[in-house]
Amino acid sequence: MNPIISGASVIAAGLAIGLAAIGPGIGQGTAAAQAVEGLARQPEAEGKIRGTLLLSLAFMESLTIYGLVVALCLLFANPFAGYYIRALTFYAKRYF
Repeated sequence: MNPIISGASVIAAGLAIGLAAIGPGIGQGTAAAQAVEGLARQPEAEGKIRGTLLLSLAFMESLTIYGLVVALCLLFANPFAGYYIRALTFYAKRYF
């Protein structure tokens, strides 16, 4: 594999998992803060607040897992490596 494609894939994988973790991390912190505030205001609604909080945290965590899947695809099943080789051979045959 071309070293430029390999290096770009590693950088893109790092950015994918980094950016995919920022949003859910902020969202989970905000959701937990609001849940604690809701529990302080209405302790009798603890069961409903806790269930909703856990469901929303699971959905937020799934976004991070999608970022991890994209990063792993870029590292181990790179879809751009074959395209680069085909394009390079096409232009080499055409112009040389």
